[in-house]
Amino acid sequence: MEMDLKQLRQKIDLIDGKLVSLLNERAHASLEIGKVKVKTGKGIYSPERERQVLDGVRALNKGPMADGAFEAIYREIMSSSLSLEKPLRIAYLGAEGSNSHSAAVRKFGSQLAYVGCASIAEVFQRVAQGDCDHGVVPIENSVEGTVTPTADLLAESELQVCAQLTLKISYALMAKGPFEKIRKVYSNPQVLAQCRNWLMANLPPGNVRQISVASTTDGAMTAAAEKGAAALAPLECARIYGLTPLRNHVQDIAHNSTRFFVIAGQDARPTGRDRTSIVFSIKDRVGVLYSILGPFARNGITLTRIESRPIKKKAWDYYFFVDFKGHREDKKVQKALQEVENMCKFLKILGSYPENV
Repeated sequence: MEMDLKQLRQKIDLIDGKLVSLLNERAHASLEIGKVKVKTGKGIYSPERERQVLDGVRALNKGPMADGAFEAIYREIMSSSLSLEKPLRIAYLGAEGSNSHSAAVRKFGSQLAYVGCASIAEVFQRVAQGDCDHGVVPIENSVEGTVTPTADLLAESELQVCAQLTLKISYALMAKGPFEKIRKVYSNPQVLAQCRNWLMANLPPGNVRQISVASTTDGAMTAAAEKGAAALAPLECARIYGLTPLRNHVQDIAHNSTRFFVIAGQDARPTGRDRTSIVFSIKDRVGVLYSILGPFARNGITLTRIESRPIKKKAWDYYFFVDFKGHREDKKVQKALQEVENMCKFLKILGSYPENV
């Protein structure tokens, strides 16, 4: 005979009781781990352990729940564990509702302390000074490319990249008043660029001024306080800052995503599925860039990104940013980097970190 609704609910209540007990048992073990980390001087957040836990959960999952559901649950479980081990502070660009804030919460869960920053430089500064344990910064957008302030600061800072994640991006036009009254649009320069065609067709520059601000949340707050102003920002900002969404999904390309780096005092230990980011400048001679790529090919290392940036301190000189598969401690990576360094004026390893989990 099939169980009736009351019996099924009683079964769920019994399972919930076991889950709560097991989660608290897990939390006690996390507290003990935290004590060991403090004694040994190891960082509380461990990207390589995060990868191990999530991979393990996926391997155990036999359904019907989706892997993504378990990932969301376990990120909150790990967030609670981290908060018990130490009250971690995470710096990010903008304020609540920004894409960087969403990325930070997605990475670390809701149980930690989050610190909004007015600029990417402030994120780096707070982590470098020890005011925050980690920072979350945008590094690359699928439409507009590299986020240049982040790239420049990575080249100059002693901080390391210890983790990464990719976030799907969508923007809404929001304001206090009606669409027809809009005379200014505020947003981050990259967001204005990602919505360029839509703005041209719907709010042409001859009629509406486009004004760059440090973050989408700055734009939303300004639009909330100023008549005739609107903002391009994540939809969540409308709720947070009391604005009305007038148009949704206004980005020019639907499949828009941004990659974020997590920065800290040190990078991650090897997991077997890692990436490494480096920056270098080259000696000025014919064919040198071609020659530098050779060691990666000879050692079977796959490059995933290469981009150049002018060095601000010297005209017509460039930094080259390269991402590749592998960890800095892998023997083939060490061999390739040693060859590359001999051909460079400057080479810096920005960090090794797990591939997206």
